[in-house]
Amino acid sequence: MRTDIRIILIKLITSVIIFTIAFDLFFEAGASEILSFSILVTIVSYFIGDKIILPMVGNRAAAVIDFFTVYAIVWIFGNILLHSYEQIAWGSIMAATLIGVTEVAVHLIILGRLSQTTSIERKNPLRPSQKLAFGTEFAEESDPRKK
Repeated sequence: MRTDIRIILIKLITSVIIFTIAFDLFFEAGASEILSFSILVTIVSYFIGDKIILPMVGNRAAAVIDFFTVYAIVWIFGNILLHSYEQIAWGSIMAATLIGVTEVAVHLIILGRLSQTTSIERKNPLRPSQKLAFGTEFAEESDPRKK
C-alpha cells in the first residue's frame, strides 16, 4: 500500500513538472490546467498502464500505451481547456514524450518491486506433494499372467 502511494506521488510530481515545461514554459497555461492534466494523467496511467497493462505485457508495451494515453488525454481535454491548437498539438507531443520516458523509470521501480516479491515466494520451496501435478491415478490393474 505504501509503495502504491509512493508511485502515485512520483507520477504526480513528474507530471506536474512535465506539464509545466510543456504548457507553461512554451505556452501560456494556468496552474489549474497543469494540475488538472497532471491529476487526470496520473490516475489514468496508474490504473491502466501500471495495474493492468504492465503485469500482462511488460515495460515496453506499457510505456507505449502510456505515451498514447497521455497524448489522447491532452489532445481531447486540451480542446476544452486550452485555446490554441498549436498549444494543444505541441504540448501533447512534448508531454507524451517526456511522460513516456519517465514511465520507463517508474515501470522499472514497479517491476523491481514485483521481482522482489516473487523472489521471496521462491525461497519457500514446495513440498513434494505440491510438486506433482497429480495426486492419484486411477486405472485397472493389468496382470501379465491373465492374457
